[in-house]
Amino acid sequence: MNFHQLEIDWEYLLERIERLMDLAEGALEERFETVTLENEMFEQVMAFRWQHMGSHGMLLPVLHPDLPESGELYGLDPLLERLRHNTAQFVAGHPCNDVLLWGERGCGKSTAVRSLLEPFAPAGLRLIEVPREGLFHLPEIADTLRELPWRFLLFCDDLAFDESEGAFRGLKALLEGSIEKRPDNLLIYATSNRRHLMPERMSDNTGDSEIHPEEAIAEKLSLSDRFGITIAFYPHDPERFLGIVSHLARRRGLRVTRHLREKALFWARQRGILNGRVARQFLDDYQGRKALSAKS
Repeated sequence: MNFHQLEIDWEYLLERIERLMDLAEGALEERFETVTLENEMFEQVMAFRWQHMGSHGMLLPVLHPDLPESGELYGLDPLLERLRHNTAQFVAGHPCNDVLLWGERGCGKSTAVRSLLEPFAPAGLRLIEVPREGLFHLPEIADTLRELPWRFLLFCDDLAFDESEGAFRGLKALLEGSIEKRPDNLLIYATSNRRHLMPERMSDNTGDSEIHPEEAIAEKLSLSDRFGITIAFYPHDPERFLGIVSHLARRRGLRVTRHLREKALFWARQRGILNGRVARQFLDDYQGRKALSAKS
């Protein structure tokens, strides 16, 4: 039989597809409810990820969280002190602020947030990573966590929005401005390469195409202004970069020589930036090559 000669009832076929989609969505909702109702998992797991599933989502446990070593935060003590104090206030149930960590890539913003988990988890802190597409579910997340006895840190990593995106409005409402009160056991820490989370253009200063340019600028600032604390991370100078390399190298049992320092700077120049991430990547390459050559 020639396939092209078959008569297909497209209306019936579309109805069946819609039915299958409804069943799949129902199954996901049922699974979501099962996961969120099993509160015992919060006693055993420190970190979670919000998984976007159609019009809903679910909390998935992270069984092997990436907890940074203290050496990865070398040189960041002044910045970390403020972050830790604010987190301690939150865990203790005292007034505190949402935090925006912004600055150059690879300078330790995400590492700083993840470093809070190990010292504060025994006091009830739990970390929930929320991807950008999960920001539409923030009210749902808040309702899920509201009555639980733990303190939840919503971690929104590497945020950046365009003017046309609606996701930033959900975050803005949860931070401040919604008619519904935010749960007291929920705090938001976000990282971004942009100070104001949205693109800033020269036309913002000239007022091109805007009758009231000051209102457009105010809209772009309205989200970052809702974070009570902002912490800036700047690129390292060569001396600080080499300090990180030396510190991490010693922790790995490597001798810090002039040759190693020169190779580290050469590696960083090829990457175009001096930061902790580049220092770690250099040492991974250096140590791996050294171990491989020792076996040959």
